Amino acid sequence: MAQRRQGSQRQEQAWWVAEGGRDWCGEGSDDGEEGEEEEEDGVLSAFLCPITMEVMRDPVVVETGHAFEREAIARWFSECASLGAAPRCPVTMEVVEGADVKPVVALRAAIEEWTSRRETAALRRACRWLTKAASEKEALRGLDAVMRGWKLARVGKRVVRRDGMVPMVAAMLRNGSARVRLKALQALREFAREDDEYRDSVSEGDTIRTIVKFIDFEDCQERELAVSLLCELSKSEMVCEKISELNGAILILGKVACSKSQNPALAEEAEMTLENLEKCEKNVLQMAENGRLEPLLNLLIEGSPEKQLRIASSLEKIVLSNDLKNLVAQRVGLLFAGVVENGTLPAKEVAFKVLDHISTNTESAKVLIEDGILLPLFRVLSVDGVKFLPPRLQEAAAAVLSNLVACGIDFGTVPLDGNRTIVSEDIVHSLLHLISNTSPPIQCKLLEIFVMLSSSTTTVLSIISAIRSSGAITNLVQFVESDHQESRAASIKLLCKISFDMDHEIAQVLRSSPTLLGCLVRIVSENDANADEQDAALQILANLPKRDRRLTMELMEQGAFKYIARKVLNICRRGTANNIVDKTMLEGLVKVLARITYILREEPRCVALAREYNLASLFTSLLRLNGLDGVQLLSAKALVNLSVESRYMTGTPNFDEHEQKSGLTWFGKKPPGIQLCRVHSGICSIRDNFCILEGKAVERLVVCLSHQNKKVVEASLAALCTLLGDGVEITEGVSVLYRANAVEPIFEILKGNPTGTLQQRVTWAVERILRTESIAKAASSDRGLSSALVHAFQNGDSRTRRIAEASLKHINKLPTFSQIIDKHPSRRGSSIGSMEHYFRSDR
Repeated sequence: MAQRRQGSQRQEQAWWVAEGGRDWCGEGSDDGEEGEEEEEDGVLSAFLCPITMEVMRDPVVVETGHAFEREAIARWFSECASLGAAPRCPVTMEVVEGADVKPVVALRAAIEEWTSRRETAALRRACRWLTKAASEKEALRGLDAVMRGWKLARVGKRVVRRDGMVPMVAAMLRNGSARVRLKALQALREFAREDDEYRDSVSEGDTIRTIVKFIDFEDCQERELAVSLLCELSKSEMVCEKISELNGAILILGKVACSKSQNPALAEEAEMTLENLEKCEKNVLQMAENGRLEPLLNLLIEGSPEKQLRIASSLEKIVLSNDLKNLVAQRVGLLFAGVVENGTLPAKEVAFKVLDHISTNTESAKVLIEDGILLPLFRVLSVDGVKFLPPRLQEAAAAVLSNLVACGIDFGTVPLDGNRTIVSEDIVHSLLHLISNTSPPIQCKLLEIFVMLSSSTTTVLSIISAIRSSGAITNLVQFVESDHQESRAASIKLLCKISFDMDHEIAQVLRSSPTLLGCLVRIVSENDANADEQDAALQILANLPKRDRRLTMELMEQGAFKYIARKVLNICRRGTANNIVDKTMLEGLVKVLARITYILREEPRCVALAREYNLASLFTSLLRLNGLDGVQLLSAKALVNLSVESRYMTGTPNFDEHEQKSGLTWFGKKPPGIQLCRVHSGICSIRDNFCILEGKAVERLVVCLSHQNKKVVEASLAALCTLLGDGVEITEGVSVLYRANAVEPIFEILKGNPTGTLQQRVTWAVERILRTESIAKAASSDRGLSSALVHAFQNGDSRTRRIAEASLKHINKLPTFSQIIDKHPSRRGSSIGSMEHYFRSDR
């Protein structure tokens, strides 16, 4: 009984202490220096747990009246039970009847209030150490006190907020000590984990700027803590807006987020921060500008029409890489396709701008085409559709379509609607009609579309067919003299693409309007003209029908041939023919210049011009340009035409009056000192009558007989065959070829068993050569030649078979039953046939 009374007295004393603790702690006194300087060893013993000797947080009392920390007494009773002993009081060691404990509410309240006052005092003392003048030790002590007070009880958090300690801690980020900065970052991170109010408080001033500065320094110790702190702060929308105002913050975080291989944990926190920042639209726009486009596209897809318009307007201003263009096409291509067809005018205008931007990339253009953008664009550009759109939107739609066509796919297989494609005849007709009924900028874009479609071998024939059936070639040629430079250039490029197949239609328009031809000549001859446009105009002229006498004479009136002749001479003299630009240009120039050689017999002015510029010698020089097969081919063909005319222009001896009256003249004998041409039996020169025996033309043609290009071989052979044709001294012609070592290469061509016109020409040439007995006798033992002639005899056309038969008889491989075959042909040739038929077979 005495012990129970004693325990009851202790319990009452504990309760009294709990109730009177307020007076002990200084209730009602001001919080002066004396209270703030109280040390930890001033703790009342009643607040300490007898077991842990620490201030209790959840005090409970047992039967003996002693108070303990709930967790400590529970462990004590558990240990007693594990030892098989009855539960006892740790202080008195008396056995208690049960392990039941009762909370001491008053004592708990007293401890909390005492703790609160103590922590408040400690925190206030810490304020004196969180200043610029504080030493490193003082600053660390103050930060430790703040963190300790923050973690121990809620009162510490209230004091931190109420007394403005957050800005003090934030100011420590600019301390000269790395230890202090690290400790400050840790404290601010704890503050930021509490709620948005603390996050907003932490972000005041230039704290965000300082944190981002730490993140940007890769070798900075504070970097990881700074990323972690910013991640916590970014959970507040208000802080997200502040971050959006800091230039470069998004870019720096994006760089950290991409460093997964170097620091995965840091990169993950940076990624989480960026995801948090997506709550602010300004941040989303900055992310898009720095290559993080997904958040912006999500807003675009999920937003209201008004928001979509605003986001799309922002997207249009962002410079995108090709990968991002492809991403935009994949994510929102269908969305923009719908806007193009059904959106409002402002929405369409923005959509066209975005589509124009992303369709410049080949891959994104293909994605848009797969999403079905072509049909909405065509409907916008159709004759009915343009009535409802302002010109600037028509032009934007045409620009997008132009970009899409440039992606290089086969548009003949891309469905537009049903079985129609963009190169279907009615679609092309509609676009051609639009060209004639719209403004120059739109005309230009549509012409560019046709240029690209005509550049593809899979669609060019469809375009040509539609142009031909619509009769639009006249309008297209008219653009050659357009005042709108871009439209003129596009039309010339289009005409260049189709000029080979539509040469007669283009020629018909040019014949009816010489000024159009003059425009082309002027473009070709201008020194400051655009190179692509100039080359295209030149190719149009080159592809005109070469035997069209009217066009040739009009070109001469325009001064085209004189300019081109001088141009070709300059290119050859500079030695720049191997330049890739000169290759294309030179071939076109030579092709135009060679037109003269096709009407020499009808036009004396062409003969005069050919003599003035010594074209035979010029074409001969061009045969030396190895690697330029087109130039060599055209030059050899021109020499064929020139050499054919040689026998009609061979001059007679120009004797003086006394000599002409002499008897030698009347008997057809030449006076001493006059050298006559062996083949043409007159006075010849390469300039005056284009005789290829002069100027080393024969030698260069013989070299071309071994050319890898069979067309060059055929043309060179045809030129040499002019020395063996009717109307010349064939025997002398054979002799010339023999001395020029041309006979064996000609035989080798036949031994290759050629086909077509090459077979016809070489068989004809071999027959003429074999009329010379000495050559025929030597060739009779050549089995390869015999076999080739047999092949021509069996497989050639009727004319070739007859000529091959005559050749076989020349080398005694077939019997001669009559004297139809002239073994000693005169200068007039033979009844087997002239080569004139073959000379005119070229296109």
